[in-house]
Amino acid sequence: MARVTGSLIVVKRQSGPVYFIKARDRDGRQVKRKLGPVAEWSQKRAQDALRDFLTDLGRVPDRGDDTVTFGYAATAWLHYVEHDRRRAPSTVRDYRNTVERYLTPRFGDRPLSDISVDDVEALRGELLANLSPRTTQKTMVLLHGIYRFAGRRGWTKVNPAAEAERVTVRRRAEFAVLSPAEVQAVARATETKQDAALILVAAFTGLRLGELRALRWRDVDFANRLVHVRRSHYGAASAEEGPPKSGQARSVPLIDVAATALDGLSRRKDFVGPSDRVFCDAGGETLNDGAIRGALYGALEAAEIDRDRGTGKAFVFHDLRHTFGTLAVQAFALSDVQAYMGHADIGTTMIYVHHTPQHAAADRLGLLVADSDAERVPTGTRLSESDVI
Repeated sequence: MARVTGSLIVVKRQSGPVYFIKARDRDGRQVKRKLGPVAEWSQKRAQDALRDFLTDLGRVPDRGDDTVTFGYAATAWLHYVEHDRRRAPSTVRDYRNTVERYLTPRFGDRPLSDISVDDVEALRGELLANLSPRTTQKTMVLLHGIYRFAGRRGWTKVNPAAEAERVTVRRRAEFAVLSPAEVQAVARATETKQDAALILVAAFTGLRLGELRALRWRDVDFANRLVHVRRSHYGAASAEEGPPKSGQARSVPLIDVAATALDGLSRRKDFVGPSDRVFCDAGGETLNDGAIRGALYGALEAAEIDRDRGTGKAFVFHDLRHTFGTLAVQAFALSDVQAYMGHADIGTTMIYVHHTPQHAAADRLGLLVADSDAERVPTGTRLSESDVI
């Protein structure tokens, strides 16, 4: 195995410079850990933290070693989900941000065996008081996962997160959508052909924003009327791409409205080769996600379509994907919609079920009501008091 190496780096943030540790573990994999604002760390304290971190990183705890710190276990777990479980880069980044923001500042230097159920309950209460229930739930789930991981390696016998009260979050029952006519009105109100095509493809294929940003011309199959979803974009750097969120490629039907928009876009002067991005900036690179959202919201305003759809939440770019889902369940079997949208769980697809037309059910109910008319009491019949009751 390789020798463990590392150094301190300073990352500039809007709130001020922040100390990070950048290292390579025994397997040669890169590890990054946030220490905190430079203003709160002396250079000696930061160097000591680096030395301790590299020491922990270089050793492999024995089974039954009750001195393993939470910080070490959290770092090992992040490696595990990234390299063994092969989670998407965006998912790993989200896990790391949550761990570094809410868990390691609280428990990082403490041995796993020293953290009690009361400690976890106290953290839960503070998070609920200051953050959304969903963020709190996610943090507690990650804490539970880190302890399960450590338990399988014999570093702890108790999982205090498993004993703590769970945080429940109800799924939002409604989401904002546009009608097909509204989608086309918004597309017509955009400032560029590319913005129009992007909105039409998003609403009529259900691709996620990252999947649209990673789409290449070789992924657009005009002959077979398909869009192949093979990659997704996960960050600010143009090279940061990986598999779709589900981990598997999929294909989605390409309807005429979206195909016509893409055909027009394919006739532009530059960036139309098989490996070129379908939606790109002036230099052929990945579009900025903020610019994409801004183009949509500007077009909604220009088309005089209110972002308030009556759901209690303003229309956002991801709601174009919901728009596709509500249309797809009216045309395809639920299992097909699951495949088209890349849902790992059919339960996720079920949120669109109440948009499925219920003509047959309405007809059956109507027949029951009509049949009951035949059993009604004839006109002029007197009812006794007991009949009324």
